[in-house]
Amino acid sequence: MAGHNDSSVSEKKSSQAVDDLPTFSAENMQNNMKVIYYSRTFLSIIGGVIAGILGFTGFAGFIFYFLIMAITSVGLMAKAKFSVHSYFDSWNRIILDGFLGGLLSFVLFWTYPS
Repeated sequence: MAGHNDSSVSEKKSSQAVDDLPTFSAENMQNNMKVIYYSRTFLSIIGGVIAGILGFTGFAGFIFYFLIMAITSVGLMAKAKFSVHSYFDSWNRIILDGFLGGLLSFVLFWTYPS
């Protein structure tokens, strides 16, 4: 009898371990990533236009871009109610993804109004 109880305890532990594994819906993750890319691209374009109109040149323009991306990251985290692991598989998704593509869009629209 003791062996049977021990196995039921181990079965409960293994079922709890399976329940503790995070599960993600691929469609929802893909949709969340689209939101990040669209948000970063849109704000990069708007930021590039504003930087060009305000006449930021050189290093000041890039500082402006990093400021915009920091605000975007905080806004996306606030939208996720600072529970990032409920919507994404890691913090890197919300902080870094779309950063380089946004930089290229920013530079394009930053230099366009000049």
